[in-house]
Amino acid sequence: MSTENEGNNEGNAVPPAPSAPPVPVDAPAASTHPEHGAPPRPGPHPGSQEGDATAVLPPVPSGTTDGASAVPGAEPGAWPPPPPPATPAYANGSGAGWGSTYQQPAPKSGGGRGGLIAAVLVAALVAGGVGGGIGYWAADSNDSSTGSTTVSASQSGGDFKRDAGTVAAIANQALPSTVTIESESGSGEGGTGTGFVFDKQGHILTNNHVVAEAVDGGKLSATFPNGKKYDAEVVGNAQGYDVAVIKLNNAPADLKPLPIGNSEKVAVGDSTIAIGAPFGLSNTVTTGIISAKNRPVASSDGSSSGKASYMSALQTDASINPGNSGGPLLDANGSVIGINSAIQSASNGLGGTGQSGSIGLGFAIPINQAKNVAQQLIRTGQPVYPVIGASVSLEEGTGGARITEKGAGGADPVEQGGPADKAGLKPGDVITKIDDTAIDSGPALIGEIWTHQPGDTVTLTYTRDGKTNTTEVALGEREGDS
Repeated sequence: MSTENEGNNEGNAVPPAPSAPPVPVDAPAASTHPEHGAPPRPGPHPGSQEGDATAVLPPVPSGTTDGASAVPGAEPGAWPPPPPPATPAYANGSGAGWGSTYQQPAPKSGGGRGGLIAAVLVAALVAGGVGGGIGYWAADSNDSSTGSTTVSASQSGGDFKRDAGTVAAIANQALPSTVTIESESGSGEGGTGTGFVFDKQGHILTNNHVVAEAVDGGKLSATFPNGKKYDAEVVGNAQGYDVAVIKLNNAPADLKPLPIGNSEKVAVGDSTIAIGAPFGLSNTVTTGIISAKNRPVASSDGSSSGKASYMSALQTDASINPGNSGGPLLDANGSVIGINSAIQSASNGLGGTGQSGSIGLGFAIPINQAKNVAQQLIRTGQPVYPVIGASVSLEEGTGGARITEKGAGGADPVEQGGPADKAGLKPGDVITKIDDTAIDSGPALIGEIWTHQPGDTVTLTYTRDGKTNTTEVALGEREGDS
């Protein structure tokens, strides 16, 4: 990995989860594998794999992996991924070791629709069985009875008014501004994810891994809850941040952007509301709380490059599944505080399909960071990353972010004249803090640095020869994904 990326491949590609304790994550991926018994149908469908939309990250192994093909000899896209190598690499990482790899989408020849079709069929069968049983019981009961003592309830149904601030009221306001995104590559691969209205000009904010397949010559569409569907195009995408902006073609004039909150003010225990298309089931609303902040998470963008994305995430127990990726995480006021991006999963899903479900560990990109990235993408189409100009190890057990002795590709581990060099940092130094935030690994360092802006000055605490030191570093910048 290059010093620009702040990580050292050291022969691998995806870092181990740096959270303390390490947190394995799954970028909730869309459901592309039809369940047994559900016949596949051709053509795209909102229920297709999220090829992207909530990439599911597998359990964090002791080491790091290079994503779907982190281990030599492993076939790309293999699921579950093979055991990760001892040292993960950021440049080509997929997030498997530390945040679990993103599952490559399957060809759309029927597989895309399979997930939704299977889910709907299962629901229909359950409902049908219950309904049939109740119907028979009611008929038999009526035949054998001579009278009725049934009392009919009021027919008011759901006409009563929901008070402002209730989940129902917030969902009613937010749903019209969320969309289900269908992404398709030139070869026909793709999936389904979620996004939300960012401004009145038709910009939609989502995850990079939701639209990665359509970046080069692919197709995109966004469907609103009222059924209106619009073609769209990618304005800009940031693989490292896992943020992307798309724009609707012929956007309607009555778009209502979701209000943007302040993720810095979020506290553990605050209520959360997540909106998305889990397993292709569009416009699904779930609730929970903020269960942790500043959680280091790495995941893959779902592209063929398999590069890792890093975030200092908001953790929530709101139910998030493949297909939720790119959707808004709202606070109790209905303001967006994060973009749902990844989940930790305990299994590979039913029937070995690789589609894992929520176990109450979801991760969202803080909206303060995502907003800055989105605005940059709208202005220039390219992301800008703050850097310290040093290559750090991505392996676990270093007690911090250790500056490597050798840089990736023969480059200097500490860039000459770069921010780290000017601050006096040297190979072998172990960075343990950025300002007041503890750092326990290379990925944690990268995620925390990326919450800042180029030019910001941060205080780094590091150890050298058993002694603790501090130094101030003025962050440099790197434009574009490398």
